[in-house]
Amino acid sequence: MSDTPSHAPVNSILPKWIRGPQDFIGGLALVAIAVFALWASSDLQGMRGFSFGAGTAPRMFAFLLLGLGIAVMLVGIVTEGAHLAKYHWRGPLFVSLAILSFAFLIRPMGLIVTAFSSFLISALGTPETKWTETIIVAVCLTAFCSLLFPYALGLPLQMLPKFMIR
Repeated sequence: MSDTPSHAPVNSILPKWIRGPQDFIGGLALVAIAVFALWASSDLQGMRGFSFGAGTAPRMFAFLLLGLGIAVMLVGIVTEGAHLAKYHWRGPLFVSLAILSFAFLIRPMGLIVTAFSSFLISALGTPETKWTETIIVAVCLTAFCSLLFPYALGLPLQMLPKFMIR
């Protein structure tokens, strides 16, 4: 089986004036993220004279992202580009689950258990995972995080689960 895309006509729900559907939809996603960031930072204090407020940087980056998104959308309109590819949900799903598990487990389970388990959950995002290598890398990254955060950066993180601490 070949990995090259076929040149057969593609049925699309997008209008004909969109020549690069993948670029257009990608730019639209960037615009949506920028609009959300602008809305989320709307109640933060902005810039007053030469002093920055809490909302200055988020709004600045949101406007840059908005401009970039519009530019990518225009590229999708002006130039011929790739059609929409099939969306693979497995990677984003398991990476999101790993982030959520880290957020919920860090306090009750400590850094060591949480970092190791989050790494293993994110490794489920691809069918190409080699588990022996993944466990070795997870142990190394967990050891690195266990030294970096509490000792090198001085962050007061609990290392072990609460039930193991007296």
